[in-house]
Amino acid sequence: MRKVQGLGKAKGLAVDFKAERGKGSHGTLYFGDKRTTVRNLRDELKTGTLHAMLKQLGIKESDLR
Repeated sequence: MRKVQGLGKAKGLAVDFKAERGKGSHGTLYFGDKRTTVRNLRDELKTGTLHAMLKQLGIKESDLR
């Protein structure tokens, strides 16, 4: 989450997380005009889930390093 926020700041895009836009432990992450659903922020993401989220947001994994 912090790396996505840093990337958004570097690119001049708005990054926002809204917990109320999800059910239970899920929320919505906005990256510019794109969005994805995020699980509980305290839990570690599985690799496939991370790749799917990055694809939905239009981010390459190498951009986060």
